[in-house]
Amino acid sequence: MERIKNHSQKLVTILRVAFFLATRQIKRANIWTNVLIVFIMTLTFLNLVVVSGILVGLIEGAVEAVQNRYLGDIFISDLKNKAYIEQSSNIIETAKNLPGVSAVAARYIEPGKVESNYKKNKKRANDLDESVGTSIVGIDPKAEDRVTGLSHLVVQGKYLDENDYDQVLVGAMLLKEYLDFESPNFPVLENVKIGSKIQVTLGDSVREVTIKGITRSKVDEIDRRVFFVDKQFRGLINRYDYNVDEIVVKLNKGVNPVAIKNALINAGFNQYAKVQTREDAEPKFIKDLKDTFSILGNIISSIGLAVAAITIFIVIFINAITRRKFIGIQKGIGISSKAVEFAYVLQSLFYAILGTALGALIVFGFLKPYITAHPINFPFSDGILVATLPGTLIRIAVLMIATLIAGYIPARIVVRQNTLDAILGR
Repeated sequence: MERIKNHSQKLVTILRVAFFLATRQIKRANIWTNVLIVFIMTLTFLNLVVVSGILVGLIEGAVEAVQNRYLGDIFISDLKNKAYIEQSSNIIETAKNLPGVSAVAARYIEPGKVESNYKKNKKRANDLDESVGTSIVGIDPKAEDRVTGLSHLVVQGKYLDENDYDQVLVGAMLLKEYLDFESPNFPVLENVKIGSKIQVTLGDSVREVTIKGITRSKVDEIDRRVFFVDKQFRGLINRYDYNVDEIVVKLNKGVNPVAIKNALINAGFNQYAKVQTREDAEPKFIKDLKDTFSILGNIISSIGLAVAAITIFIVIFINAITRRKFIGIQKGIGISSKAVEFAYVLQSLFYAILGTALGALIVFGFLKPYITAHPINFPFSDGILVATLPGTLIRIAVLMIATLIAGYIPARIVVRQNTLDAILGR
């Protein structure tokens, strides 16, 4: 017991001396040297958190767009062997009455084609029409807007009204004006704008309609579709049984989507439709992209971490080499070698803590709120900064460990030299 007590007292003494020496070294160091080292540590922290966060956020922005603007919280679609969702009216009414459900929207979807300049086309027998195959969708404008905010995605013209007939919304990816590339495998409509007439073909039904609005959401399922008001669309596709192809459910904040999904399944509706949460319905390639970009971010961050560790190593090593004579004197007057080593470790830790604190302040106090409010406009998504507290704490721990090692090794190398040689500068 006495031995443990003595050992503990000795350790406390070493740490107190080390703290005194570290404080003295930092105070006597050139202020710009300290600022530079802290700046490097701040940049390293930002590299660890922001670079990977932006890379993951690029895909996360696309995922959020798909979920919020298309899938909703619960996505109900037709079974593979069915042309539509049977018992749609019962499913919709049941979903609306479930506690925690905010809104429900239903969509009728049929394959078709749209054609521009159709009155001028086919002057000769071998002329091709200017048509594009796409999905034609019938929606209740108010219900759809409550669930997905479709009206906010109209970049030109106006949103549909429930009494609009022969007026449509057209996705931007169907129009040449909104694409910066040309491909024979990606047909688009040319010379089309708000107020233009286009011809819509649905099976045997052919209809001339006016473009009322153009949607742009960076979600293919929206930007490659043409939207009708459902009242008219049911007549065009001869579906009067009110059975739809997609049902989207929006939940109140904090409601567990799995509970709502299970409630619908327990009601037996999985016999007539595929019931999924937004995560279940998320395409697999998006999940793979998220994992890939996360790995890339970690690789880039690791390089930055290595650079910071090397920088700390060099700074501490040079500092220890230039103070080799003083280290020799400190050892000569009885200061423990471990106290000297710990002093340099504490000095490294000081730089890491200060740099990390400044970095965290920049990330969570400025960058993340700003990018959340003003997403980065990538071509296929509105990028956000993904920086979670658990993930950030892990990166801080890694940075601290790397810094401690980088500070300890050079101090150990110098302190291990012969005391007399160090004093005499040999």
